[in-house]
Amino acid sequence: MARETSDSNLSGLSQTPSANRVHISFFGRRNAGKSSLVNAVTDQSLSIVSDVKGTTTDPVSKAMELLPLGPVVIIDTPGLDDEGILGEKRVEKTYQILAKTDVAVLVIDAAEKPSSDDFSLMELLKKKQIPYIIVLNKTDLLAAVPGTKDFDFPFLAVSAKAGSGITELKEKLAQLGKSTAPVKQLIGDKLSKNDVVILVTPIDESAPKGRLILPQVQTLRDILDTHAISMVTQVPELSACLSALKAPPALVVTDSQAFHQVKEIVPRSVPLTSFSILMARFKGILETASKGAHHLPTLSDGDRVLISEGCTHHRQCEDIGTVKLPGWIEKFTGKKLDFHFTSGGQFPQDLSPYALVVHCGGCMLNEREMLSRMELAKKAGVPFTNYGTLIAHINGILDRSLEIFHE
Repeated sequence: MARETSDSNLSGLSQTPSANRVHISFFGRRNAGKSSLVNAVTDQSLSIVSDVKGTTTDPVSKAMELLPLGPVVIIDTPGLDDEGILGEKRVEKTYQILAKTDVAVLVIDAAEKPSSDDFSLMELLKKKQIPYIIVLNKTDLLAAVPGTKDFDFPFLAVSAKAGSGITELKEKLAQLGKSTAPVKQLIGDKLSKNDVVILVTPIDESAPKGRLILPQVQTLRDILDTHAISMVTQVPELSACLSALKAPPALVVTDSQAFHQVKEIVPRSVPLTSFSILMARFKGILETASKGAHHLPTLSDGDRVLISEGCTHHRQCEDIGTVKLPGWIEKFTGKKLDFHFTSGGQFPQDLSPYALVVHCGGCMLNEREMLSRMELAKKAGVPFTNYGTLIAHINGILDRSLEIFHE
């Protein structure tokens, strides 16, 4: 059974964010029955189904609850064998989905032999260490269901049309999904019961009306799950917040943009970090981001710097990615730089033209996609960092911001 959930950028209070869901992607040649299988697994008409080859022309994603696994993102992709100029672009998009895939389902028409496209994808999945299931679909059209000796690889025989094998597929997806989703915490593993944590959340023109941004909500929830105590304030009230406590807080977490003010208010003896640095740790990129920030002094006039955001949003006149960060970087380095910007799913596969990549916290991207983007930078020999880590370095407090994570 599957249940659709609302998971837009604006609904962080009541739903599991897409970034924290297991991403299950369905791959295969045209007319292998990918879309039919997606609909059967989700028990919904998620994808358009047709006998015409190439009906799915773009990846289709939907956040939902898939029992017995839980919160997932289901992704249906165009055929691996699409043709023509547009077909090549669709295939390219399909392979790009691997960057965010936690579990893959390779769908093969049971009446046809596996193609070179199928075998190429199997090799790529092994190379990328993405757990996958091979599904032989349309078994209802065969006189006899294939056995394990009929193919040189393990598979699951199903019929999306007849519904046979779907329960077994769901159980297998749950098994693989749970193995790829280890329990991780933003900061709870560094806290004890009744520890007091102050969250500094500035409310300015760029703050969303009536809510907190996702990293702030996730941090707050992590503190509550640890049975620690949270205090939420803005910069002007921070001093009063500290004075109201009988003992110093266990930690202060601030929005990166307020680092320069908060560092002057919070005593040096109190651990201080940022939401963005917590996200870098949560996504597995903190060590690389820290090293990347130290490359700022190596930049030269005219160097290209890529600033990338994982989501798309309406940009304010004082947008951090396109306005504030470029200004801070040029002021710190004293260099005139060539800034380039991407957002959402747009991210260059070739990063060699850049001297530095600065990424957002990635709260809307899952860990695998963040690691994939980091690996692209490493492969190109380009330093990679994120907003909060870079801003902490610019403010001279990066080492202090990382102290709480040292064993």
